[in-house]
Amino acid sequence: MKQIKLFFTALMFITRIPVPKWVGYSEDRLNKCNRYFPLVGIIIGAMGGLVFWLANLIFTPPIAIILSMIATILLTGAFHEDGFADVCDGFGGGWNKEKILEIMKDSRVGAYGMIGMILLLMLKFLALNALPNSLVIPSLIVAHSISRTFAVSTMYSLSYVREDELSKSKPVTKNLHITDLWIAIIMGLISLLIFRNWEVYLTLIPLLIAKYWLERYFNKWIGGYVGDCLGTMQQVTEVIFYLSLLALGTLLQFF
Repeated sequence: MKQIKLFFTALMFITRIPVPKWVGYSEDRLNKCNRYFPLVGIIIGAMGGLVFWLANLIFTPPIAIILSMIATILLTGAFHEDGFADVCDGFGGGWNKEKILEIMKDSRVGAYGMIGMILLLMLKFLALNALPNSLVIPSLIVAHSISRTFAVSTMYSLSYVREDELSKSKPVTKNLHITDLWIAIIMGLISLLIFRNWEVYLTLIPLLIAKYWLERYFNKWIGGYVGDCLGTMQQVTEVIFYLSLLALGTLLQFF
């Protein structure tokens, strides 16, 4: 029962999917639910894939892809996209740690955030549209899972730096246990089995490079991470996974 409540807590935290009332709220469970983020990612990707499949029966693949992207954004309430936009604004307009954190707390979206979001969504759409239709659904499922594995790994690699208690992400970003990290890693790696091709594991190389670079960048400028950095890690690694599949298709005739 405890693990079921942890799973529903993770589902409640990063999506708008209703959970049973008996789950309730517990800051302790919120702090330990990180292990299930990749599993929730599978659900988000699967629902996006379902929307793509249904829409593709009526519309063209590009329209179906856009509708699936809208579906996943609605499911999460643009939770991660908002973090990515805040990081673009903060690191783009800030010149020291205090200013970067101050800008990221601002609910308004600036020029850096707007431009960053447009480019990110365009890249995501173009990458998915370039994949064979048969790979769009498995790609959505795996990308939404493995990208959240990398976001969880950042909670373990870096220190949380915002000192106030107002951040809505703080309860899930402290005291990440090594067991939670390994569970998240195993879930993310298992999701890759859906491709039934060992070569898909080569996508981990660019994903690990992106993780290293982003964490080094966050650490250099603010000395660790905040919740917006996790959203950025999720969004960037999701797109890199799509691009890596395309690269495998070109270099190794993956599809």
